[in-house]
Amino acid sequence: MTSRRVFLKTSGAFALGTLLLPTISEAAKVKNVGIQLYTVRKEMLADARGTLKALAKMGYKEIESARSEKGHYYGFTGAEMKKVTKDLGLILRSGHVHVNENWQKTVDEAAEAGQTYLICSSLPSRGQTISNYQQVAETFNKAAEACKKANLIFGYHNHEYEFDKVDGKILYDILLDETDPDLVKMEMDLGWAIVTGNDPMRYFQKYPNRFPLWHLKDMKKEKEESTEFGNGRINFVELFQAAKKSGMKHFFVEQEEYAGDPMDSVKHNINYLKKLNY
Repeated sequence: MTSRRVFLKTSGAFALGTLLLPTISEAAKVKNVGIQLYTVRKEMLADARGTLKALAKMGYKEIESARSEKGHYYGFTGAEMKKVTKDLGLILRSGHVHVNENWQKTVDEAAEAGQTYLICSSLPSRGQTISNYQQVAETFNKAAEACKKANLIFGYHNHEYEFDKVDGKILYDILLDETDPDLVKMEMDLGWAIVTGNDPMRYFQKYPNRFPLWHLKDMKKEKEESTEFGNGRINFVELFQAAKKSGMKHFFVEQEEYAGDPMDSVKHNINYLKKLNY
């Protein structure tokens, strides 16, 4: 006969076990995988509609366009891009552009395309000086005001050079400190941030909700080049666990160099993310 003490001990262990089970079984899965179309830039120029169809079939849900020799939408107008993506079950969430003399036209085109974000893909004026970054911050504030009037959210995408230090100050921090946090958001390229020795977590803590968009890429262990997911140095689980703290709402897979066919790489990358638990 089971004693009362043994019964209580056993039932208590069972109860603890049932409390722990949801934690194990409810490990978060990656959802709504997006892709930056620069990853398949040649394919988009050759056959934009066919490439988008193939990406949708793989399971990609959101896309971010990139400025190309055929314009911001690979030969489509903003309205045409909106229709093509919608017909394929894709959401055109964002687009990479340049801030230049045609800015208002770019804003109007993005509004027509129905996207939410408009991202400056590189500094409008180069110069690794504090004064230049201060000037760029002012330019971004003005660009963001035009976006707000069109119901768009302005942001900036980093590379590696923004993490250079001048007089002990990280230049990227100047952009964050001197832009309006309500108007200017950041799309952190996690790969570039990490390989330059910077910790994204520090930025997520210091600048909460400034990073609604991410570029997700893996980087080779031996040099500063992107690679297929799982082959490099990036800890994806750790990053996704910090998603809420960063204010991340959408992320885009990006790969710039490939072991073989780019379409094989993007298929590998989404399959890798589908299996990821965090």
